[in-house]
Parts: sequence; C-alpha cells; structure tokens
Amino acid sequence: MGHARILILTASIGAGHTRAAEAIRAALKAQPGAAEQRIDVVDFMSREVSIIHYLMKRIYLTMLRFVPNLYDVFFHIAGKKAGGGAVRAAFAWVMVRTMGRIIRTYQPDLVVATHPFPEGAAALWREQHGGSFALAALLTDYALHAIWFVRSVDAYFVATETMADEMAACGFDRKCIHATGIPITLMASRLARREAQVQAGLSGDRPTVLLMGGGLGLGDMEATLAALEQVQLRLSVLVVAGHNAALEERARARAAHSHHAISVRGYTHDVPVLMRAADLLITKPGALTISEAFAAGLPLLLHDPIPGPETENAVYATRCGAAVWLHPGERMAPAVEDILTHRLPAMRRAARDCAREEAAQRVAEILTEMLQRK
Repeated sequence: MGHARILILTASIGAGHTRAAEAIRAALKAQPGAAEQRIDVVDFMSREVSIIHYLMKRIYLTMLRFVPNLYDVFFHIAGKKAGGGAVRAAFAWVMVRTMGRIIRTYQPDLVVATHPFPEGAAALWREQHGGSFALAALLTDYALHAIWFVRSVDAYFVATETMADEMAACGFDRKCIHATGIPITLMASRLARREAQVQAGLSGDRPTVLLMGGGLGLGDMEATLAALEQVQLRLSVLVVAGHNAALEERARARAAHSHHAISVRGYTHDVPVLMRAADLLITKPGALTISEAFAAGLPLLLHDPIPGPETENAVYATRCGAAVWLHPGERMAPAVEDILTHRLPAMRRAARDCAREEAAQRVAEILTEMLQRK
C-alpha cells in the first residue's frame, strides 16, 4: 500500500461531525500498518480554509439560534430527493474551488467526509478533474437525509441496518453501504461507575444528573436548571456549558443557592467520564451525544431538538427505550423524578443494547480495505 494518504474532512457546525472525524482518525491510527499512513483532519468550514465557508457557517449558526423554524423549512426542502440534490449541488458549486486547493495540498488516496458539504464538493471536484482518490461518507445522524445522496461516493457508513436498507431502496448499491454505527471515541467506556464518580469529584450516593447542550452550550440549560429546583430528590448536577461563558457564569451563580449540589464546567474533554458517573443525561439529541450515552449505558431525557435531524435522533432513542422525549409544555421535574425512581434499570439496559462501541474500529477496517484495493 506504500505511504497512503488519508484526508478526513469535517465541518465545525456543531461538535458531532468533528468528534466523529477524531474517532475515525484514532481508530485508523490503531490499525495494523498505520505507521505507513498519513492521516489529516481538515475542518472544511474554518476561517483558515475559506472565509466564505466560515461566513456561511456563522450565518447558519445565527439562523439556528434565532429562527429555528427557518431551518425546519430548509430541512424539509433538502430532505426531498430532488431538493436534497439541488441544495447539495448548490453548496458543492460554491465550495469546489476550495476543495481543489485542499486536494492539491494533501494529494489524498482516500477522502472521508463526515459532513455533506465537503462530501458534495469532493465528489464534484473528482467528477470535473478525474481525481483518483476513493471517497467515503460517514452519516452522523440516526435518520437518512437526501442531502447526503451522492451517486459517485464509493462507500457509505450509516448508523443502522434500517438506514442501509432505505438507501438501497433509493437505488444505492447495498454492497457499498455499511451499517457500522456512529464512530465514537472510547476513552472511558470501560471505566467503572464508582471510579468515574471519583474522577468527576462526586461524593455520597445522590442521584447524578448531567446537563449538556453540545459544544456551543445550546438548548435552554438555564431553564433546565430552574426546572430541576422543583425536583424534591436532592441531586448532584453536573453542568457542561461548552464554549458558552455567559451560561457557565450564570450556572455558577445558581449553584451558590441551589438545594442540589451543582458542579459547573466549561468546554471539557472529560465528557466520557462524566457520562459514566451520571444516572441521567439531560440534553439536546445530537447523534454523537446519543451514541456516547448508549456506550456509557446512560439514560437520556431529551429536549429542544433542532427541527429536522435532531428530531429524528430523538425519535430513534425514544423508540429504543433508552430515552424520554420531553415535548413543549411538559414539565421536566416530574419526568426526572419518574426516571430516577422507577425507570433507570430498564433504560440503562436499553441504552447498552443500542451501543455500537466497535463502530470506529469497523469503519477503520473497511477504510483500510479500500486503500489496499487501490
């Protein structure tokens, strides 16, 4: 195979695409013969790669924060087969020149995309210029979305067998679709719960609730903290504020006069440890967060999904029995008390049953086979 060059293209729109990319890189580095590979991860939406892409990302994130129903409209248009192709093609045409610069810089033998924007741009560049690299796409949700549908992609990695069958029904070659699960980093998946609690700084045997809103600290976590004050059980509450400094400051202020023991962190790499230490995770339903919770055997209380993919993720986790989805107007405190008092053992079993801890390793094995065939 020689010194194979692998380029993993992600997009820093939410933390999930980037976490999946890092999980794949780690798994590839653990493969036999990894010393003969060069593996690079590039954020396709960073300011360094393209100021236009970066500005598009800022507009997109602003839209999500202030006008989520606009995204709902976009999702439903792009989710239609024709609409998805049109949306992806439009972005690909904007981004193909930047993609060409990246391809010339890294000269990859294999490109792996964890977001549909670089996937579409790489496919278009290869079509226009006859690039010899293999192209793989990793879908980072628990439901299909037509914006990912590019006929010339050599391998697709999806979360479930159902998704693979649905893609095949849309005319894709079933042999090219691999139902691996969503790759996660397994830093703490084998950690004993008591050991995780010690590492997380927890003492005593209070029920432990973990609050997360993704790397951006989205989701109305302040409202969640206020709602938890109505829970009569005395809790240990772990708050991960992400990069949201204002939320972190306000959560610390609330911690000073709460009847719960509230511990607040900003952006942290200790999430796998915190998940092993917790009894319940309250979060928005990002697919990577759900996958990591499954691996930790951690029940979920889901709220505020971004309309579209996150709603589908919430449906999946709820149907599996590993999550309760709190709909608008439903009170949080009774749901938390019901789960902690009556439902934890069954929900833990369901979460573990959904776990695909071998996903990253399986993706790495298939990618390595693709390189060996080149």
